[in-house]
Amino acid sequence: MLDTLITSRTRIKMLLKFFLNDNTTSYLRDLEDEFNESSNAIRYELNRFADGHLLTSKMQGNKKVYKANKKHPLFNDIHLLMLKHTGLDQIIVRVIEKLGGLEKVFLTGNFARGLDSRIIEIIMIGEEIDHAYLQHMVEKTESLVNRKIKYVLLNFSQENIYMNDHPGAFLLWEAK
Repeated sequence: MLDTLITSRTRIKMLLKFFLNDNTTSYLRDLEDEFNESSNAIRYELNRFADGHLLTSKMQGNKKVYKANKKHPLFNDIHLLMLKHTGLDQIIVRVIEKLGGLEKVFLTGNFARGLDSRIIEIIMIGEEIDHAYLQHMVEKTESLVNRKIKYVLLNFSQENIYMNDHPGAFLLWEAK
């Protein structure tokens, strides 16, 4: 029973790690330290995901590095499920898409590294944003997703300067 609990918890951590940010790569020992789990539990889950072709792997030196398989037919479904699990889908629907004036939104912090967190950190790039409405929508969404939302709002001229300090940030949403 305990083994099932450990692998279930590890499985969710791995799904977040690899499918929230599809550019994430990692290897066994790194995941062992990050998740504070035994290497056996992590190896078991890595093998399950690799056998199901959800993860791809390649050797880098003496390390086997894993990455989400974007070509897998279930990749988009799992990615959307991870957005729902974290509440990021609600931020996109309730805040970002309704706000107007935004061009890009980047995810930073723990979620950008594929780690679960009680705080969602985002960087919004846009012009002519109604700050009062933004704050109101963030507060409503925080209570809905049961997480704190920490955001930085930048104009286009500030984007490059600020983003250089956040190399792990990844594009969560972009205006079409």
